[in-house]
Amino acid sequence: MATFTVGAPICTKPTTCSLKQAQGPSRLSSLRLISLPINSKNFPSLRSSKMPPRLQVFCAAKAETVSKVCEIVKKQLALPDDSEVTGESKFAALGADSLDTVEIVMGLEEEFGISVEEESAQSILTVQDAADLIEKLIEKK
Repeated sequence: MATFTVGAPICTKPTTCSLKQAQGPSRLSSLRLISLPINSKNFPSLRSSKMPPRLQVFCAAKAETVSKVCEIVKKQLALPDDSEVTGESKFAALGADSLDTVEIVMGLEEEFGISVEEESAQSILTVQDAADLIEKLIEKK
C-alpha cells in the first residue's frame, strides 16, 4: 500500500497514519501533514466518500388517484386524448398558467370532495404532488 503525503514527512513506512479526534489540531490552519493511502486508481479525496443521504419523503399515492388527477389535468388544459400525462408531469411543462392551476385544483376538490388550502395549492407543481396531497387530505377526513 502506498501513501500520499503532503507537508513534512512524519510517516516513513508505507502505512496509513491517522489521528484520533482528540489528537487532531484544533485549528485547520495548523494542519501540516496529510497522509492518505492510495489503494485504487482514483486519487484520494479529502471529502468523506460516505455522505449522509438527503432527507427524502415519499408519499406514493395510489395509482388510481394519479390516474384520476391525470384525467382532470387533461380535461382542464384541453389536452388531446393521446397526450402523455404522468405523475412526473409538471403543470408548467403541460402549458398551465396560474389560472389553469387554480382551475385544476378546483376540479380536484370537486372530484375528490376535499378542500385544498391556498398554501398547499401553491406547493403543487406536478401531477404526483397533487395526488399525494389528495391522499393526505382524504386520510385526514
